[in-house]
Amino acid sequence: MQADRIRNEPVTAHYNPFSAETLADPSSAYDHLHQNEPVHLYKEYAPPFYTLSRYADVSSALTDSETYSSEFGQGPRFAPPSGMLSNPPQHTFFRGLVQQAFTPKAIRALGPRIEDLAEELLDDVANKEIFDIHDDFAFPLPVVIIAELLDVPKDDLHLFKRWSDSAVEAMGAEDPAPWVEDLRAMATYLLDQIGKRRLADNDNDDLITRLVRAETDGVGLQDDEILSVVNQLLVGGNETTTSLIANAVWRLLENPMLWRRIVEDPTLIDVAIEESLRFDPPVLGLFRTTTRNIELRGMTIPENSKVMLHYAAANRDPEIFRDPHVFSLDRPPQRHLSFGLGVHFCLGAELARLETRTALTTLLGRYPDLDLIDSGERIKPFFLWGRRTLPVRRRPEANR
Repeated sequence: MQADRIRNEPVTAHYNPFSAETLADPSSAYDHLHQNEPVHLYKEYAPPFYTLSRYADVSSALTDSETYSSEFGQGPRFAPPSGMLSNPPQHTFFRGLVQQAFTPKAIRALGPRIEDLAEELLDDVANKEIFDIHDDFAFPLPVVIIAELLDVPKDDLHLFKRWSDSAVEAMGAEDPAPWVEDLRAMATYLLDQIGKRRLADNDNDDLITRLVRAETDGVGLQDDEILSVVNQLLVGGNETTTSLIANAVWRLLENPMLWRRIVEDPTLIDVAIEESLRFDPPVLGLFRTTTRNIELRGMTIPENSKVMLHYAAANRDPEIFRDPHVFSLDRPPQRHLSFGLGVHFCLGAELARLETRTALTTLLGRYPDLDLIDSGERIKPFFLWGRRTLPVRRRPEANR
């Protein structure tokens, strides 16, 4: 069905991940990468980093944690091992501590709360002709849920948003100094929450309490270890799902025929979510550090090099996906890489899907007559992809 598709054609002649063109539309570079520089070296960043863009190369690297190590951070700068962003066995231990909160049974149990929250958020804009999908809906929904899982006060959600933005910007910056104050404030706040759990004598089972009670070989976790995991859950639990919701709404409203089709047939919601993940992954890619020299596609990647595994480019590899630059509700099921693969497969993938499914279902049901005002602004970090703003208008007939 040609009428329900969105084209997004690559136009660039070379690749610079920080150029205005690439930041505005990362997909503009993908064909060039695939055809000319499937192993690309960007020398202008400190440290320089390589980019892998073909599906076969990215998927292979994701499942080879011995060669492509997370031990020195999943951002472009070298960082010490940290909680779940590390290699096994440390990664396995920390992941095991929080995995019970993300089992299929645990996620299903969150369903009614997510549904109620989505309704509440749309109640809050019921008297607005114009509202912002990001600020009014896509941001608060997942951040409230992760805050409740951590059992931290909802009155502090505005702080979490600022700190989360600062954390991801610092992760992608050559110099994180501009965000140090916010990162210290977040650490102080979370350490206070950890301290309160250590003093509490109750049966609470929130994630922070679970980490405080955890032991390995009879030894409990240090505060800085708990802080690392909580930090990752707080940032990962809201930033990426916020972008997934906003990106999906953006692409559906960008083509009114797509929006109308899914309004009339809500069974397409899951298809739209997977296509959004493929077409607009909230995380364009994360980084690994090589543990040995690698020969790949005529290039040598030296040991101890930073490598960006470009999920988004791999998701548009024409060797895997037909018409990769077309957003289609008729695409057959194919495995995208937006949640990663292997030991670092996204722990919150099913929660993100549930939150997005609920968000779209509720939005389509409550406000089927929406128009996109414009595409808003993108979020800043170069390795993330989402809308910082996404203004929409309810048609006048929908308000009568």
